[in-house]
Amino acid sequence: MNQINRILKGILRRGGCLFTDKFQIEMYYRLEMGKKLDLKNPKTMNEKLQWLKLYNRKEEYRTLVDKVKVKDIVAKNIGEKYVVPLLGVWDSFDEIDFDKLPNQFVLKTNHSGGNTGVIIVSNKSNFNKAEAKAKLEKSMKSDVYRSYREWPYKDMDKKIFAEEYLGADLVDYKFYCFDGSADCVLLCIDRQIGAAKFYFFDKNWKLCRYNKRGKEAPADFTLPKPEGIDEMFRLASEMSKGFPFVRMDFFDVNGKIYFGEYTFFPASGYDFNRLPESDLYFGNKIKLPLKYNNV
Repeated sequence: MNQINRILKGILRRGGCLFTDKFQIEMYYRLEMGKKLDLKNPKTMNEKLQWLKLYNRKEEYRTLVDKVKVKDIVAKNIGEKYVVPLLGVWDSFDEIDFDKLPNQFVLKTNHSGGNTGVIIVSNKSNFNKAEAKAKLEKSMKSDVYRSYREWPYKDMDKKIFAEEYLGADLVDYKFYCFDGSADCVLLCIDRQIGAAKFYFFDKNWKLCRYNKRGKEAPADFTLPKPEGIDEMFRLASEMSKGFPFVRMDFFDVNGKIYFGEYTFFPASGYDFNRLPESDLYFGNKIKLPLKYNNV
């Protein structure tokens, strides 16, 4: 049965225009989550994210998910000091002139999520270009719209870009925001060593047991509180106004805050790690707007 499930999901991800967005989402949800998707009366966060994929399609989302174009918007709205400096943008890996890049830098693709399109270069003399090219070219071929019907990525002009190196062992601070209210922050640690761990904390830096790892953590578990946590909560709330849900990502580098990205569909709305009661809790916070489809 598991093999059949994988085959069917593969067909849906590669099906492209063979399937309507609604059909693909409904079928993939049933296969991935093991239950029928209720689009008429969605209650959980996973369900509501699928609804938002289909019925909350505003053109501005396209720019906000583009990791290159969004830099200008962030600089204009909250200040250039929060933007990781851009070192270059290219259509392909072979266009990159590495002699013009500093000894340390980060390469990314402008559409990919997680760590799938990221190369961290801490020492250019030890940089494995062949491995980097293979990873980035694979990312350039990926299509988040076709695979998961995240519509802002449809027909995106894909790029490879370089940013300034912010340091080793960075922690991602991912704020769950509901129309201008940052409810909590999800910390991602140990991603650089391929062992990502996620923990939720509230505004008072108390562990929230919203996911499996948090539920199993010891009673006195905590993580170092960043210097800029209050500022990040403020910025996340300010930048999320007008969006039913968005995850706002930031970095704190010795108290200096940098914007990471807008993420409208975490885990593409197929998150197994949140506990069922947490999925419902977050779902209750998402107030669905009137249906809007302008793409």
